Amino acid sequence: MKGNDMEANLTPNSNRTIASVMRPFGFDLTGPCAPPVTFDDHIERRLSALRGQFSDQEAYARLLVSDPLIYEVYEMRRPEVAGELLHGISIVHPGMVGEEFYMTKGHFHSVRATAEIYYCLRGHGTLLMENEAGDWAAETLSPGRVLYVSPGWAHRSINTGDAEDLVTFFVYPGHAGHDYATIEEHGFRKLVLASGRGFEIVDNPRWLAAGEER
Repeated sequence: MKGNDMEANLTPNSNRTIASVMRPFGFDLTGPCAPPVTFDDHIERRLSALRGQFSDQEAYARLLVSDPLIYEVYEMRRPEVAGELLHGISIVHPGMVGEEFYMTKGHFHSVRATAEIYYCLRGHGTLLMENEAGDWAAETLSPGRVLYVSPGWAHRSINTGDAEDLVTFFVYPGHAGHDYATIEEHGFRKLVLASGRGFEIVDNPRWLAAGEER
């Protein structure tokens, strides 16, 4: 791999040098509530980035005026090729849109036959998953818990806590890619809504099967 090939994977937000990513490396997390000390990219997703994903569109429209920050991602970039592992920190902030909790956009991997690992550092939430065969699953995220997302499963992190961030460390194959478009078009089959028991998982009335149109 040439130096300028790796340079293309770094962003203006990176606080690492080209030389430092050409060799084995380590990095420190300053605590379960803080981003990594070193990172290559910092992504902020505001409410406007999740257009059409929340079921209560009136609540969405009211909040869109202030366009609050929903979640952040700190990435350690590597070449996006087989054999590499992309990894970083996801921070989903607490909050509600109607009866739904703040959540990530959710995605499949472009290469469906690739998996992903999540390790929860802080907070409480749910990892909502589904595949194109019609199956779905939901697993609890809590500090110290590791979740394995099998190949072919879309996944979305949802912060079901009242006041603290949901912080997870993730790792996935370098060639996996991200398919956000499928979720943006069809949504997830299930919703995670606040309830007297904390939360409940219900059918999503806005979900579209393949071939359907809104």
